Amino acid sequence: MTRQIFNALQAGRAEDAELRCREMLADSPDDPDVLLFLALALHQQNKLGEAIAIYARLTEMFPDSAAHWGNYATALRGAGRFTESVVASDKSLSLVSDDAEQWINRGLLQLQQRDFVAARESLFTALRLAPQSPSAHIYAARACIVCRDHRAEELTKDWRAWLPLDYGLQLELADLKLLLGEADSAQWLLEDLDVRYATSIVVQLALAGVYERVNRVAAAQLLVDRLRLRGSELTEDYQRDLDRLSAALALRQGQYDVALRLLEKAGPRHEHDYDHFFVLAEVLDKLVMPGRVLQALSTAHGLQRSELMLTVPGRLEPGAPVLPAAVGRISPENYRQWPKISAPALEDSPIFIVGFPRSGTTLLEQMLDAHPALQSMDERPFFNLLADQLADHGFNVPADLGKLDQHACDELRKGYLSMVCSKIARRWDARLVDKNPLNMLWLPMIHRLFPRAKFILALRHPCDVLISNYMQNYRASVLAAASTSIDRLASAYVTAMECWLHHVEVFKPDVLVSRYEELVADPVRQTQRIAGFLGLDDAAPLLSFDRHAREKGYIATPSYTQVIQPVNRKGLNRWRRYREALAPALPILQPMLEHWDYSIDEDP
Repeated sequence: MTRQIFNALQAGRAEDAELRCREMLADSPDDPDVLLFLALALHQQNKLGEAIAIYARLTEMFPDSAAHWGNYATALRGAGRFTESVVASDKSLSLVSDDAEQWINRGLLQLQQRDFVAARESLFTALRLAPQSPSAHIYAARACIVCRDHRAEELTKDWRAWLPLDYGLQLELADLKLLLGEADSAQWLLEDLDVRYATSIVVQLALAGVYERVNRVAAAQLLVDRLRLRGSELTEDYQRDLDRLSAALALRQGQYDVALRLLEKAGPRHEHDYDHFFVLAEVLDKLVMPGRVLQALSTAHGLQRSELMLTVPGRLEPGAPVLPAAVGRISPENYRQWPKISAPALEDSPIFIVGFPRSGTTLLEQMLDAHPALQSMDERPFFNLLADQLADHGFNVPADLGKLDQHACDELRKGYLSMVCSKIARRWDARLVDKNPLNMLWLPMIHRLFPRAKFILALRHPCDVLISNYMQNYRASVLAAASTSIDRLASAYVTAMECWLHHVEVFKPDVLVSRYEELVADPVRQTQRIAGFLGLDDAAPLLSFDRHAREKGYIATPSYTQVIQPVNRKGLNRWRRYREALAPALPILQPMLEHWDYSIDEDP
């Protein structure tokens, strides 16, 4: 009978397991194994009060059992009884300090308590104790994502070797993969769960969200419609999640009033939910309600700033650089002292698309990726990672780039290529396009490794750039911290441009400046200009980028819903609706407005 109970729990049939447990306990009310199974079955059904009572009873029966104290702590955590959960967790760890599962429990408790840095440390302790444990990897990755720590991707790279995972862990992994920009993996994991747990509302909600994110809008709508038919099975939380999904789909279809009504009905998920207010601001902007947009954004950034103060407080300390990578500069004198090395030819060097975020870099990337002679990839912070590797060996970027000899540069290029190939199936007959806007800050390192590379600098009216960035819910800590206020964004924009212009003067790279306003006004002429710069014979494929983007599915950028549409002028001069809010930033922007010849006159 206990084997049947175990199998029922493993298959997600918690109600069946509960029934069988109660039948056995009628004859043997103190059987500890059956009591444990009953507690687990109740826990799976979210009957936390009953589960907690049984876990507490088991700790009384076996006060030296770390496992029972750990289960008790977990259930208390789920019920929001954090103080009691800490006591139970402390007891468990006092009994077995080298038990990875108990450190995982402690880390998850700390995450819920918003003690994010301590949670990351606890979960890495679990990982050190159980380096082969999928749950240790997955939950440590979760802590890294919350702390905006780039190690999350590395922690989950071997996920296929962990399969099959149990229901909760695979659901967690799918969510992580989506946050990491690996939507194909998230979709696979959720579709697998949907086969194994065909009635799971949670899985189908998550899957509908992924379908929307990979531009499979019809599939997402179909799932939402099916879920609506499940009526009495839908809890209030499920109904709110469905409303949020329906709002996203209504937004895609231009039904902005419907999207607003659904979002306001659903409300935030919890008191720290800044995601809700960013989406709300997007809908309000579509409805041309600038006052309410700014109100929603003020709430969103306030909540996000509070989280950043817990996870990366150094980013927001007084005097902290708004863009740390822009601090170091190479002077002409420094550059003249760099030893000469051999480097890849032009055709073997990537094409770099750079520019301050929200300047049209994704549009350019999708245009180039549509050409059969070119291959792009979703933006990745490869040069940040290479700089971190150099820092681990005592090299400061950019100051010590001149110390890199031929061997070091060759190895760094190999490392770059290895990272590229880990993200895309490289087509070796196509030139690589690397689009990462803030690579503009890494020009010294890029020039050291690929001195013959071509660059396309995406430009857009700085005021439009600022407003667009202020509306973004960035996951990267540097951008999230830079976007906490409009004047801080203005400082970041000017800092980035000054860094770029300084190093362009030093290194003299081959750069084409592409203005967003000119590109959307005359795409035929501008794509011909771009094709000529890159030595492409035929510019026509660049104009069919929207069809190519739709075929790609997932696009890892905030503008993923826009670049599957043909070129349009919807994004021009949006800043004028927010002129009053931009007023404090205009003096900061003035040097770059003048340099790039952008006007802030009243008339467009």
